[in-house]
Amino acid sequence: MPRTITVGLDGSPESRAAAEWAAREARSRGLPVRLLQVWEPVPEPIALARLLGADTHQHWTEKVLREAAEELRSRHPGVEVTTGHVTGQPAEALARAARDAELLVLGSRGLGGIRGFLVGSAGLATVASTERPVVLVRAGEQTADEAGADGTAVRPVVLGLDTGSPEEAVLAFAFDAAARRNVPLRVVHGWNPPPCYAYGMALEPAIEREMAKAVAAAVTEALLPWRQKFPGVEVVEQPRYGSPSLLLIEASRDASLVVVGRRVRRSALGARLGPVTHAVLHHAAAPVAVVAHD
Repeated sequence: MPRTITVGLDGSPESRAAAEWAAREARSRGLPVRLLQVWEPVPEPIALARLLGADTHQHWTEKVLREAAEELRSRHPGVEVTTGHVTGQPAEALARAARDAELLVLGSRGLGGIRGFLVGSAGLATVASTERPVVLVRAGEQTADEAGADGTAVRPVVLGLDTGSPEEAVLAFAFDAAARRNVPLRVVHGWNPPPCYAYGMALEPAIEREMAKAVAAAVTEALLPWRQKFPGVEVVEQPRYGSPSLLLIEASRDASLVVVGRRVRRSALGARLGPVTHAVLHHAAAPVAVVAHD
């Protein structure tokens, strides 16, 4: 059974933007799109109400799915679009659906006047518990203009690189995304002095230069085998002193996609996101792909 690009659809402008993004991605990958709606159980008092009952809820959700699918088919005639629904809590249901998907794509609201995401608890729980890549897309100008008139992206892909553990799954996703879009891959790595330096102590210029050279060399070394695998991808290395979160958020303003990793943590405490990924999800100005890794 071929994998799909699955979209969590709830009828909001954000989820429709996610569906549009998914259709463009599906076209480049030669995959179908599956629009999936989660039906939460209707409480009995509501189910018994004449105007707000389960039949009305089902009619509305089916209409949303049908109309969204028709819109995608009309705009992307070469992409196969299917629909479906599952019942349950959104985060759990979407995580289950993502197991058989190439990608899971979700919508996310903008933070008012701040360009970025507002990821609700269900969205965060879904990202934290899904081992397939998850892309979050918001409605707005950046989502609309990430593609040029011919359907190809005009902005670079941005990768947040951790040189301490340069994970293959994250690097492969980022290089492949840049290759498909025929755009540069901008690799951002933020670094800070080791803990042995006192808090707030300024580095001596000579020491800072040596540290910067060592960090730059580590970035180059981590990327070397991937440059060889993807020789057509232009790679821009940007190791910089500073907060990785802030540097990635800044870089997202000119990006078509931001790629970050998430370590899979299997413990009694449950799944969670690291601080950099959490910050980027909330404040990035471009779609964000979160790639799970061990």
